[in-house]
Amino acid sequence: MGNQKIGQKIRAVRAYVVKEGGGADYHDQKEGHWLVQQVATPMSIYPQYKMRASFGINVLKSVVVEVEADDGTTGFGISTGGYPAAWIIANHLSKFVVGQDAANVEIMWDQMYRATLYYGRKGLVLNAISAVDLALWDLLGKLRQEPVYAMIGGKVRDELICYATGPRPDVAKKLGFVGGKMPLKYGPADGMEGLLKSLDTAAEMRSRVGDDFWLMWDCWMSLDLPYAQLLMQKSAELGFRWIEECFNPDDYWSYRKLKERAGNTIMVTAGEHEATRYGFRMLLEFCDLDVIQPDVGWCGGLTELIKIGNLAESCGKMVIPHGSAMYSYHYVITKTNSPITEFLMMSPDGDQIAPQYAPLINNEPLPVNGRLKLDDKPGFGVELNREAGLIPVETGQPA
Repeated sequence: MGNQKIGQKIRAVRAYVVKEGGGADYHDQKEGHWLVQQVATPMSIYPQYKMRASFGINVLKSVVVEVEADDGTTGFGISTGGYPAAWIIANHLSKFVVGQDAANVEIMWDQMYRATLYYGRKGLVLNAISAVDLALWDLLGKLRQEPVYAMIGGKVRDELICYATGPRPDVAKKLGFVGGKMPLKYGPADGMEGLLKSLDTAAEMRSRVGDDFWLMWDCWMSLDLPYAQLLMQKSAELGFRWIEECFNPDDYWSYRKLKERAGNTIMVTAGEHEATRYGFRMLLEFCDLDVIQPDVGWCGGLTELIKIGNLAESCGKMVIPHGSAMYSYHYVITKTNSPITEFLMMSPDGDQIAPQYAPLINNEPLPVNGRLKLDDKPGFGVELNREAGLIPVETGQPA
């Protein structure tokens, strides 16, 4: 992987942001969308920031990277990061990509990562590296005329089994999904009253979907250990499958304690906002989490996700990536320890199938009856919509 010479060098790296109001980042939704309504977040302790849209979750928006080979073939990748990420890509990361053989994905990743250690390691910089890395894999697949999944090991199953993230698991069941993950609305600042409201919602949803349908909580970094433990215990009694991302991503100690107290009745999961094999080694070895959930657009791209996944497999743990649509699908379909994949319900009320990356991507694959098949189109198998209001960020342009 990444060592075969294919005779094409990379002649250009282009970084784009999206015009205001384009709705091209899944956090950049209009008022009333379930994603930006009241959801428990790290900012929920402040009354004026109860609504998820109120504290700037959409401030960075998308960054799109396009890499071009000498013969004019292009590949593209998408992450979150807006102008700051695009500036880093145009002014720093491109140095380690332009002029390289397109097959040298590993070298390019390693040089981008090492060169940014003094100001990177996680967050915005890893988002930028991830976007470049995804673009490189897309390009390599197109040059080789192979889908990405074929280049990283091939399919271990014919189709993907999807669970849905959104406010309506009962609708998700009717649409054929294997499970539903709900956003937690109330956190510690809402006290016992808020906890009881969440448990009432959980009990009502369990009665709607029956005992065999998977239910999970998405806690989005919003809880403290006592609250998380109580929510976990009560949700386990309702047959919830897991409790996700309860704490500040750097609070490995709370994750470890919560996992120790979970017993065998409910799984403890995290990793959406973690990055690189080093962060995930903490979640796997120190915290002993049941499932890790890297976002391939944030954790370091596909090159790093493969390393993270191999580490998880050696620990006997599952990898169920966060979102990322086709970028995750091509990984999941190659791994036996990735039995299901996440599908974000992007309709305003979370009750209809809609593409995650619209309008940035044409022909994004969508599940049918909770199942999703990948065809043999090269790269990630999708096309960049050049009519989506892409704005190039040139070298030297201030962020």
